[in-house]
Amino acid sequence: MSTVGESRAAQAGKAAKDASQGRQKEMIARHYTRLSRAKEEGKKVVYTFVPGNLVEVIDALGMLPVLPEINALQSGMRGRSAAYIAEAERMGHSEDVCTYVKCDIGMMLGGNVGPTGETLPEPDLLLLSYTGCFTFMKWFELLKEAYRCPVVMLHVPYQPTGIITPEAREYVVKQLRDEVVPALEKVAGRRLDMDDLRHRLALSALAEDDLVAVWESARNRPSPIDGYFGGVYYIGPIFTAFRGTEDAVLYYRELRSEVEERVRRGEGPTGPDGPIPEERYRLVVEGPPNWTSFFDFWRMFSREGAVVVSSSYTRVGGLYDDGFRHSPEAPFESLADYCMGCYTNLGLPSRIDMLERAIRNYSADGFLVNSVKSCNSFSAGQLLMMRELERRTGVPGGFVESDLVDPRYFGKANIENRLQSYFQMLDARRNRGYA
Repeated sequence: MSTVGESRAAQAGKAAKDASQGRQKEMIARHYTRLSRAKEEGKKVVYTFVPGNLVEVIDALGMLPVLPEINALQSGMRGRSAAYIAEAERMGHSEDVCTYVKCDIGMMLGGNVGPTGETLPEPDLLLLSYTGCFTFMKWFELLKEAYRCPVVMLHVPYQPTGIITPEAREYVVKQLRDEVVPALEKVAGRRLDMDDLRHRLALSALAEDDLVAVWESARNRPSPIDGYFGGVYYIGPIFTAFRGTEDAVLYYRELRSEVEERVRRGEGPTGPDGPIPEERYRLVVEGPPNWTSFFDFWRMFSREGAVVVSSSYTRVGGLYDDGFRHSPEAPFESLADYCMGCYTNLGLPSRIDMLERAIRNYSADGFLVNSVKSCNSFSAGQLLMMRELERRTGVPGGFVESDLVDPRYFGKANIENRLQSYFQMLDARRNRGYA
């Protein structure tokens, strides 16, 4: 769920960037500039979230999306989140509240200056596509109190089995037609052009095809990508403001071409300090990354030749490699399926099944959990998941703990010690002939 920007660590570093990274950076900068000018140009602004977002509909109505959790993680990478969180806690928010929320609230209190240094506009509408995270509802309650703007909610049925029933699909479709789209149209001051929406959904599907090809490239040895640390860059455009645009199609076409060229050359991924010279461990990772020490965290893996071949976090905004595509033939139905099928809207059995497939499909040596203190949507049940995956696959699990954007909960020495012990255990298994 990330459009990751340049942190101070990255700027001090490092490897030459691919052309696709330059394209993404330019796309992001242009979007934030448009947001900073929205009010003077008469553009309406919709605040929404990453999982289950409806950006194709927002764009088709000529409005601009703002995604609060993206602003929070960007603030974490830029070293600003600690002050924002402290401000929110001074207001009375508990240490146990999601740190994305506290970071966003603190940013708002400080003038709502976005990641690029430009002021973000106040919302004309809060759009909540509820997908498995109760915190989102409370977060928008706080924003409604602050901004005094309308809220519209798309209630998305939880998917404990991972199977979307016709009844559940129709329930979401009816809300889209009768409640959500009319509310958006009222704010936009115009009707939704269904032909425009269909065009955008077709563009979404093209980008999704190329993203899946990027994920599938990790079947190669060495994997040409890191599907967790590198993966958060890859998901940026498609999970946020750019799905359904020509920009996204061009970005993913270019990214896929770059990855296919690395496969042709037999190259592994690029890490925070340059190419990773040797792939020693292939891992599947569950849970979000830590953003305040993102590059330090990544180096703990890259310097040991540990490459993440697949991760659950990079599926939080859509399970495209399970076959889903946005469809111009059935616009509202495909939007409904998208909202219901996001990773955090699935029950534990479905999540375990998905991770088991990843371990087997990408020939992983290990499965690692990064348990995030303030994110119950991910952290609940992770030890159970780890033990069940060990039982099913025979692949050993590892467990570390950190947080999203609160630097107080990134214990660098502790995490590094745990990872070193875990890699040593993988080596011992390999020497005994288990891998």
